[in-house]
Amino acid sequence: MSLVRRAVPGDAAELLRLRQVLIDSMPGADPSADWQAESLTTVRGRLADPGGGFAAFVVDHPERAGALGALVAGTLEYRIGRPGNPHGRIGYVFSVATDPGLRRRGYARACMEALVEWFREEGVGQIDLTASPEAVPLYASMGFVRTPDPLMRLKF
Repeated sequence: MSLVRRAVPGDAAELLRLRQVLIDSMPGADPSADWQAESLTTVRGRLADPGGGFAAFVVDHPERAGALGALVAGTLEYRIGRPGNPHGRIGYVFSVATDPGLRRRGYARACMEALVEWFREEGVGQIDLTASPEAVPLYASMGFVRTPDPLMRLKF
């Protein structure tokens, strides 16, 4: 029996807690958690829509009932096709987080493997992600490679 399962609406608060763990680990990140109350309804709705292009895979915390030990989330995106991906379906991975007391147990890898399989079932031609230096070995061991594409962002 697999430790990994697809997240359900009842997991929304724990997804947000683990997302905050991820945010807190980034240099210069805003540590405020005020956004979580406003985000909770949206996350529950996305988790309730299995065909909506969003999936999160989780491992339950082995010592705390109702808590999550690890999380990986991703979305399906469409871009105009190109060589190697003529249908333009792309998977995007984000929010890879493990409860600090449960790291180095393979939970993130197990969740990533489940998400990659979901992307395959959805017919994506490529999977993109942004990797922290600490996560590069995990992703590289799964076949991810660096690309020359520079990322830019506009915030509103």
